[in-house]
Order: sequence, then structure tokens, then C-alpha cells
Amino acid sequence: MTRTDPINLPVLVQKDEDGFYVVECPLLPGCYTQGKTLDEALKNIHEVLELCLEEQTEEAIRHLKSIQDLSYHIVSVEI
Repeated sequence: MTRTDPINLPVLVQKDEDGFYVVECPLLPGCYTQGKTLDEALKNIHEVLELCLEEQTEEAIRHLKSIQDLSYHIVSVEI
């Protein structure tokens, strides 16, 4: 497994109050961006992911590549 092997990472997308799409990768703290359109935001997060991954150790990269399955759940909490 080399750094040139592709890696699949989850991203979360939400539309903010100003209409911008905000995208973040929950597995990489501080890895987020935005765009006026969904396409622009996804293009931007691709570039940000590459930059964030450059900062990761080989061990961290191996861990990210070993993730086989992720799921998304909404948990209701009373406040």
C-alpha cells in the first residue's frame, strides 16, 4: 500500500444560512471548505483532502485505508 493508492473518505455536506455548501471530512479534524454550488464545494473538498492527507503520517494513512464500512445515524437529544 503506497500513498498513491486511492483512498475513499466520507464527507458531510450541509447548506448554510447564506446558501453556501459547507463540506467537511469527519475523519480529518480541520478538513473543511465551502462553495457556492455543490459541485464547487465537492471540488474544493477534494483539494483540501489532498492537502490534509499530506500532513498525515503513514500510520494514519494506513488506518484511514483500513476502514471498511461507515454509517451515518441521527441521534435525537432533548435540550
